Amino acid sequence: MKIPFNVPHFTGREAHNATLVGIYGKLSGNGVFTRQCHAFFQNRYNFRKVLLTTSCTDALEMAAILSDIAPSDEVIMPSFTFVSTANAFMLRGAKIVFSDSQVNSPNIDPGNIRSLITPRTRAIVVVHYAGTACDMDRIMEIANEHNLLVIEDAAQAVDSFYKGRALGSIGHFAAFSFHETKNIMCGEGGMLVINDERFVKRSEIIWEKGTNRAAFYRGEVPKYGWVDIGSSFLPSEITAAFLYSQLEELNDIQSRRKQIWELYFAALKPLADAGYIELQVIPEFATQNGHLFYLLAKDMDERDALISFLDKQGIQAVFHYLPLHLSPYFQNKHDGRLLPNACRYADCIIRLPFYYDLKENQISEIAALIRKFFKE
Repeated sequence: MKIPFNVPHFTGREAHNATLVGIYGKLSGNGVFTRQCHAFFQNRYNFRKVLLTTSCTDALEMAAILSDIAPSDEVIMPSFTFVSTANAFMLRGAKIVFSDSQVNSPNIDPGNIRSLITPRTRAIVVVHYAGTACDMDRIMEIANEHNLLVIEDAAQAVDSFYKGRALGSIGHFAAFSFHETKNIMCGEGGMLVINDERFVKRSEIIWEKGTNRAAFYRGEVPKYGWVDIGSSFLPSEITAAFLYSQLEELNDIQSRRKQIWELYFAALKPLADAGYIELQVIPEFATQNGHLFYLLAKDMDERDALISFLDKQGIQAVFHYLPLHLSPYFQNKHDGRLLPNACRYADCIIRLPFYYDLKENQISEIAALIRKFFKE
């Protein structure tokens, strides 16, 4: 493949930091680099408490446990999202109630949420697709009216903001991903953010397999034991060391990725102005964090044809989520409501190659081929 969809970026400090882990002599989690990562996120983004996890999926599962989701509870979330968003809450026995996307954004439509709330609703999960903020003021207002918890699925949203506030700092919980396709990565990895003081103490216990070991190591209890449910959610110290090497270069990484986004946008805007495609809309309240670049074709056939055309030229473009309410697993559990916007994004979205080392001439080549496709 001449231009792949993704190429993981290495800062050059990963091996050095991994060597330090060996020197420090602690390879299991919650060591020096784990604490440095925690401090970085808490200080930079004003998160109340953070805990590194082995994946964003684990972070979501921790949020579901902390939310005390039970089999009688309902959880509202968008249908246009990755399966982990739903799985985390279904594993607790929740009934998932899918909401439609907005007309001009894959993000959840706040106007659709209120009508889905019942006495059984326990939480709202929002997904900041492409790192672009949902309308959090409206969502938090609805949640506060009905005493609901809000979980931000911020898998794609590191270093992105809503009205000057970091995404992940607004809801009761947030989950981030450090998968190799993300801006900041460590192969696999994630992070849970806890913004509500009520859940801080229990989050550490769940993180440490249901024990109070973290408190023990701080000298707060004379011994540790099994005090709650939990699992082995924390990553190894090597993973944390790799992640910290990326955090040390966050400003540079973000500057480059946002530049790539702007180059794509400028190159493809004439096609959008001419009505051939649609491009991502960034609301006034939001920022773009250079996570991904997408365009919308007019329908699935056109999308597939464009992906095939680019593939024949050695360029790997991909589509994204299938709507979960129509998935083989869930379609018989769905209540039958039509979610046309979620289906439209699932049918029409195309993600273009996007990574730190993507060159300007490669972006120009991709844009030129897309223009050629539509002219022909």
